[in-house]
Amino acid sequence: MKKKKLQLRELKGKQSTVISASEKKLKTYLPAIFSFVMLIVGIAIDYFDAFPFFKGWVRIVWYTVAYIPVGFPVIKEGWESIKNGDFFTEFFLMSIATLGAFAIGEYPEGVAVMLFYAVGELFQNAAVNRAKGNIRALLDARPDEALVYRNGDFVSVNPETVNIGEKIQVRVGEKIPLDGKLLSNKASLNTAAITGESKPDTITQNEKVFAGSINLDGVIEVETTKKFKDSSIARILEMVQNATARKSKTELFIRKFARIYTPIVVFLAIGLTLLPYFFVDEYVFRDWLYRALIFLVISCPCALVISIPLGYFGGLGAASRNGILFKGASFLDAMTKVNTVVIDKTGTVTKGVFKIKEVINTSAFAEVEFMKYLMAMEEQSTHPIAKAILEYKADGTDFKASEVSEVAGKGLKGTVNHKQVLVGNKALMTSNSVDVPPETDVIVESIVMVAIDGKFAGYVTIADELKEDAHHTIQQIREAGIAKIIMLSGDKDSITQQVAKELNIDWAKGGLLPEDKLNEVEKLKEQPESTVAFMGDGINDAPVLAASDVGIAMGGLGSDVAIETADVIIQTDQPSRMARGIQIGRSTRRIVWQNIGLAFGVKGIFLILGAIGLATMWEAVFADVGVSFVAILNAIRLQKMNWK
Repeated sequence: MKKKKLQLRELKGKQSTVISASEKKLKTYLPAIFSFVMLIVGIAIDYFDAFPFFKGWVRIVWYTVAYIPVGFPVIKEGWESIKNGDFFTEFFLMSIATLGAFAIGEYPEGVAVMLFYAVGELFQNAAVNRAKGNIRALLDARPDEALVYRNGDFVSVNPETVNIGEKIQVRVGEKIPLDGKLLSNKASLNTAAITGESKPDTITQNEKVFAGSINLDGVIEVETTKKFKDSSIARILEMVQNATARKSKTELFIRKFARIYTPIVVFLAIGLTLLPYFFVDEYVFRDWLYRALIFLVISCPCALVISIPLGYFGGLGAASRNGILFKGASFLDAMTKVNTVVIDKTGTVTKGVFKIKEVINTSAFAEVEFMKYLMAMEEQSTHPIAKAILEYKADGTDFKASEVSEVAGKGLKGTVNHKQVLVGNKALMTSNSVDVPPETDVIVESIVMVAIDGKFAGYVTIADELKEDAHHTIQQIREAGIAKIIMLSGDKDSITQQVAKELNIDWAKGGLLPEDKLNEVEKLKEQPESTVAFMGDGINDAPVLAASDVGIAMGGLGSDVAIETADVIIQTDQPSRMARGIQIGRSTRRIVWQNIGLAFGVKGIFLILGAIGLATMWEAVFADVGVSFVAILNAIRLQKMNWK
């Protein structure tokens, strides 16, 4: 019963939210609707001359009443701008143009200019809100409650009140409220809201889970590892919402241009009104003022000022839907200029998960027994290669290592079942007078050698696997027109060269420390006309991510360093998304410049026509509003595009 009441209350709350949203929308459009009806009725009465009394002050009052709902907010905005020291704004242009139209008796045109300007603004605001809403909806997967285990029971609390280390329960269809590790045996999660990947992800016990993922199968339990405000989803959401604050150079240029362009237009309009007096025989002030007002209406820069940011909103939203997070519009632009791509190896084009490739046993022991000696030693190590060796299927509980010591840069030395065992590289063997077969010198993969009681017993080769889309990544980057692809890795050079050759990468270098990678990238940046993008795993590559022209972090969802340092974050851990990011950046830039060309082209033509008296105020209105509508519709296309 209690549950039903809660559901009913939630339903009523949703209904009231929908009603209030509808009421708010109606209030927003009501002034324009009222003015439109008044204008149409007034024009009809003028045209058919239906009412003889519709003359003089009655006609002025009628059109003034039609003008006020759409005109007053614009005049008020213009006045506020003037008080703040910003005289020449689009609000100022529209106010002067329409009040001027009233002054010379062109009442319908005055109302029409302001009405269509207001309708254009409404349309523009709706488009911008939609673009922003798309960005927020992609990541605003934050749940409203968390079922946390307290005092012997699971209780519903606000996620912001849950502490690190507490146990939470997530039911089928619910969102995981905080980052944590899975306590249940396994879970099937939909991570589309945070990675853009629609395929369910299967997580096993003790693996990381992220806030915003939806539980698809069975009740699961999670131990929290971060507070809500520090969770990946909260930080990424904040980052994307703030991305629009980082303007591209194009946006900044247009804003500066509008501030210079608008006063020039105003002074040209004044000149168009007054200067003909000195050059025209039959000068009529009203006619030249009318032309100047047309000039002002057409020259309004609103199509540029709104459609360009809208284009970048669309690009940021499209990238987010594809699992690519740009920290600002400036990086969308930067991606279009990249001509050199530097990629890390481990964790970027490879899975970063080591596996045993081959076991070569030259000892008198069986392979399983040989591996037990090796595993007993590797149990004392935390190295990723040790973890790979310990995955070998053999029960080594009867083999115990003792007196184990690490020989820096070489390997391990110890005793297993009363036998002296060495585990490590060739340098370790040589320093302990163990003869190593010469064929091991040509092995490219990472190799772990074993000696038992002073005799070489065999070796194990360890290899990292390429990601499924690694080849596709390089192919797509080349198809995107990138001239140079380079691989820099901390792994040994022979392995790096082998992977680079397999992927057809231009140049590669291995055995590098983070500072060595930084030096290499700095050298590349010094080359003429070089724009460098670095793609790494975002953990130990922070200096290079920060130094490159565009830093791209792989698997940034679980890496605080990536979120803080990188300019672009690929949430799906798929390197091929980089090429898609370049495509989205180019599509965004292309649409932005199409809008700039359209606005300048159409406005230029009508400015000339208006100045020589071949365009009326009505044509000026439709030219200005029409350009704005077309530019906005063009920008909205980004929200519908698909890239492959």
